[in-house]
Amino acid sequence: MIEFQAVSKRYPDGTVAVDELTLTAEDGRVTVLVGPSGCGKTTSLRMINRMIEATSGTIRLMGEDIREKDPALLRRGIGYVIQHAGLFPHRTVIDNIATVPVLTGATRRAARKRAEDLLTTVGLPAELGRRYPKQLSGGQQQRVGVARALAADPPVLLMDEPFSAVDPIVREDLQDELLRLQSELGKTIVFVTHDIDEAVKLGDKVAVMRVGGRLAQFDTPAALLAAPVDDFVSSFVGRDRGYRGLGFLDAAEIPLGPVSTVPVGTAVAEARGMLSQAGWAVVVDGENRPLGWVSADLLATMDGEIGPDGLVSGGSLYEVDSDSAGTAGSLRNALDAALSSPSAWGIAVDKSGAVVGGVDAASVIDALAKARRSGEVPT
Repeated sequence: MIEFQAVSKRYPDGTVAVDELTLTAEDGRVTVLVGPSGCGKTTSLRMINRMIEATSGTIRLMGEDIREKDPALLRRGIGYVIQHAGLFPHRTVIDNIATVPVLTGATRRAARKRAEDLLTTVGLPAELGRRYPKQLSGGQQQRVGVARALAADPPVLLMDEPFSAVDPIVREDLQDELLRLQSELGKTIVFVTHDIDEAVKLGDKVAVMRVGGRLAQFDTPAALLAAPVDDFVSSFVGRDRGYRGLGFLDAAEIPLGPVSTVPVGTAVAEARGMLSQAGWAVVVDGENRPLGWVSADLLATMDGEIGPDGLVSGGSLYEVDSDSAGTAGSLRNALDAALSSPSAWGIAVDKSGAVVGGVDAASVIDALAKARRSGEVPT
């Protein structure tokens, strides 16, 4: 684990970047430092690997005071990922990833083999290993940065706003990839971000910091959203924290209702009799996976058979576990699916993406009311 014990960083001009920070990043968990610019989150992160030296207090890594370790040796045992990946532009992807294993004594052949394996681990095709960083997209470069940080199999991974320089869609993919990797590898991760949504999604524990480097609240994402300690935390978390909090409530109690489906290729005349009472149906492919919506008004403009094109899009999918009575989703996922659907019914799918039913907003609200009565959320 990583322990901050009354750690401060003061600069000669009197600026206090971090002020008496005390917290513990637990083994095998993701601890997120979040807050506005100037709150000391990056400084706190960089004090762990001694890229910045603390002015006072103690930081312990696996029970040992980091000041008793040689800085270079300390850093070789800690993975470090930064915003723009920081790859060596004159080295291929494989050689970038192999850098640390070579420095720690591995043969070049073993290091390159490790690098090739890590490309697969972070979801990149092997052929990218021969390219140079400038030949990769921003998202691919960040994945290479993560692979390089993992190359020496460090128990600790420091990540300083690693996904903030990519577009929102790529960013979400990278976040999901990190969660997948963490479920497999179980690293002790300290992650810095200014984005509360990212913090809530990734963190097992979240530390909200104030300007001036003081800790405002350190808690689980669910507790942070449900009970911010003061107006600053409440304001930083945001006015829609109640909606975000639905992401931590299991949707197992939501009953799935029937949703009308029309196989692609169905004759338009036949499809008119397959719509729901509300006048909508979801068009599915041969694997029963949704392609889009069709309405009575849209059918009135069609002839022949229903194809995959020209359908009404919209509505997120709500994934459930079709192998059990429970669900793999949350109340937030279910509500978003219902509210974003043009038919007002969210499409529930199993892990293969096949339609298994539908969910409406009223059912989600009922499930939330039950959760409040059972004490899962504050009233």
